[in-house]
Amino acid sequence: MSNPAPYERAPERIYAESFRIIRAEARLEALPAATHDMAVRLIHACGMVDLARDLRLSADVMQAGQAALRAGAPIYCDAEMVARGVIARALPEGVETRVTLNDARTPGLAQALGTTRSAAAVELWREGLAGAVVAIGNAPTALFHLLEGLAAGWPHPAAILAFPVGFVGAAESKQALVAADLGIPHATVLGRRGGSAMAAAAVNALTLGLGGDGTAGRGVAP
Repeated sequence: MSNPAPYERAPERIYAESFRIIRAEARLEALPAATHDMAVRLIHACGMVDLARDLRLSADVMQAGQAALRAGAPIYCDAEMVARGVIARALPEGVETRVTLNDARTPGLAQALGTTRSAAAVELWREGLAGAVVAIGNAPTALFHLLEGLAAGWPHPAAILAFPVGFVGAAESKQALVAADLGIPHATVLGRRGGSAMAAAAVNALTLGLGGDGTAGRGVAP
């Protein structure tokens, strides 16, 4: 058996080189400068530099999301995979991720509302939604239901990080978010792409940049 080719082993150098390559290859100039760190982490999560052209990032999404977390606001996630991808050690003290998908009330709500469990789980966010951070990385129906609730007068979250993925409703739900013009800072990617890793990466861009030292997305390993 032949020896494997030499490869980089140091995590700090791996991250630094990864982010250097992304910044060299991705076309970030069309995005607000304040969002570049988030864009880099989103690209890093999926390995596709062309993602940049489909990103829709509010200029104030980083500022709004970080202010909410500094204030102790929760992070509502549509799936356990999103919550698991959030770097817990980077969260401010007292900030928690909340997932209601497996709440005992969710199946009954889904049946009563005639919708998916993912959408019904969002119904349980209503009371705590004001000023919170929302991270959706799986279900288009979760984003659709959130938009319906907001249109009906639900409290506004501080920021919506929306990356539902798939072939049925994913592109449409994210386009609906952009078109709704709710005045809520948001981050999303048009089209079918998305996923829990990207939603978690968006959250991590917020938390890893909370120190204000400009290191988020610049080669600092999580």
